[in-house]
Amino acid sequence: MSRLENASPSRASVVLNNLYKDLERRVDSSPTGLCPVDMAHAFVQLCHAQTCGKCAPCRIGLGQLGNLIKDVLDGNATMETLDVIESTARSIMESADCAIGYEAANLVYKGITGYRDDYVEHIKYGRCICTFSQPVPCVDLCPAHVDIPGYIALVGAGRYEDALRLIKKDNPFPCTCGFICEHPCEAKCRRMILDDAVNIRGLKRVAADFAGEIAPPACGESTGKRVAIIGGGPAGLSVAYWLQLMGHQTTVYEMLPELGGMLRYGIPNYRFPKDRLDEDINAILKTGVEVKYNVKIGEDITLQQLRDEYDATLITIGASTDKKLGLEGEGAEGIMSAVHILRQVALGNKDQFDFTGKEVVVIGGGNVSMDAVRTAKRLGAKKASIVYRRRVADMTALPGEIEGAVAEACEIQTLLAPHSLDIDENNHIRGLWVTPQMVSLIKGGRASVKASGAENVYIPCDAMIVAIGQNIETEHFAESGVPIDRWNDIWANKAGTFDNMPDVFSAGDCVSGPASVISAIGQAKTVAANIDEYLGFHHEIPCDVEIPEASIADRTPCGRVNLTEREACERVKDFEGVENGMTLKEAQQEASRCLRCDHFGYGLFRGGREKLW
Repeated sequence: MSRLENASPSRASVVLNNLYKDLERRVDSSPTGLCPVDMAHAFVQLCHAQTCGKCAPCRIGLGQLGNLIKDVLDGNATMETLDVIESTARSIMESADCAIGYEAANLVYKGITGYRDDYVEHIKYGRCICTFSQPVPCVDLCPAHVDIPGYIALVGAGRYEDALRLIKKDNPFPCTCGFICEHPCEAKCRRMILDDAVNIRGLKRVAADFAGEIAPPACGESTGKRVAIIGGGPAGLSVAYWLQLMGHQTTVYEMLPELGGMLRYGIPNYRFPKDRLDEDINAILKTGVEVKYNVKIGEDITLQQLRDEYDATLITIGASTDKKLGLEGEGAEGIMSAVHILRQVALGNKDQFDFTGKEVVVIGGGNVSMDAVRTAKRLGAKKASIVYRRRVADMTALPGEIEGAVAEACEIQTLLAPHSLDIDENNHIRGLWVTPQMVSLIKGGRASVKASGAENVYIPCDAMIVAIGQNIETEHFAESGVPIDRWNDIWANKAGTFDNMPDVFSAGDCVSGPASVISAIGQAKTVAANIDEYLGFHHEIPCDVEIPEASIADRTPCGRVNLTEREACERVKDFEGVENGMTLKEAQQEASRCLRCDHFGYGLFRGGREKLW
């Protein structure tokens, strides 16, 4: 008889592990609008099932916490029960032997202090606040609240023009978002319960690819009101589009030769071909938007002059300047900002940056740094490297952008913080010293770093690109009385207004700080409605597109269609588009994966879709 045997998983353990994966997908796809007290009860029960039973705080205490929360849900609790829950949770946190106990108790403690009103609502009135609104998950998570299930159904039916019209009701940049949207809508897609999230961004691009040119809706009767818009980026142009449809005349003041803001001058052509950007912009201009190019506010005209001439003024200047490292010698030759190089390349001035045979270092870990390093590679760099003080997992760049940079042979060096610059006798960058870092305490859900104690490392380079963030040019606006916060952002309230300047509004990155294009469009939607109200009107933006009926066919598990890319060794040689769109067959299959939450469940509870705003 053998002394030992190789263990193999039992059928029960295999099934249980698959159940864990199912549970993980279900948690990941948990939509907004769920009862937090009910969720806390479920989590405590799960944690209690994980306990080994050795220590009483975990074995007995978590069971008691679960009973107390169930009393709240069943209407058998009093206000004193909340104090008992809080003290019990604190006791378990302080006395449990391991993380199973004290993290479970911490979860309850954070809940009792973070959403106490929900507990009170259950105790006093026997009801749940969350049931007042159960939004469609993808629509709710889209900052512009685009009717996502609606246009996916239209794409599935081959009605691409109608899909584009439906998108434009809430987002006048459908082609742009089809290429570069960060798709927060996919984060809680209920399809993940079954297999994987629907490729919403890809289907939006399908609508833009196959719809062709469509005429904008007819503008409303002229109101005689005039609105000045400072900045021709996505926020400014979106507001201009909607105000034109409402009947107001808008004039956009743009400091550069063409419209688009960072969409044109900050995102490289290989990620987003500019002829596709022009499709969105030209459609907006067809509504009658007037544009004044090469006009900088504060130099060519003042904010006060605009306020005197127009009925309302909107500030959407974006975040178009760079942040500095703060190191001695940063003004040396060969050191440039990512914002500068990306803008110059977009303006057609690629010859300014001949990196052929050179080593280029990019400082930063966001999407802009990935754009910069991949651009440097296309400009001939022998070696293009990212230097970042945290880990790859901590980068704010989208995973796809990081993968794209690696595929194009860009090197990523992490846990290295810039310490000092090595400048030669000709005042040119020769290299930089970096301090090795190590992972430290987690703060705000993100691991911080600190010096590891290892000696500084020298990285030689012929050019250095700084991509550590973007700033906002607020000097003139501050002098004009516009409030500025300590981060140098324009300090507007949630309505995009100012208490001391009722005729002035603001939206986009200059308010939120650098963010996504769909975030800017969402803010623009709010501000457009509020400018209309300020001008004395209450116009609504309708869309009369009829949505196909939801299919009652079974949804069998099916893989997600991801967009493919051109071969890395070929695409790195030019600035042509990298990403391929879906075929019609792929689009049909992907659209069929949508569970139609607008009809089944959440959407139906709310009485159907919103056809106007």
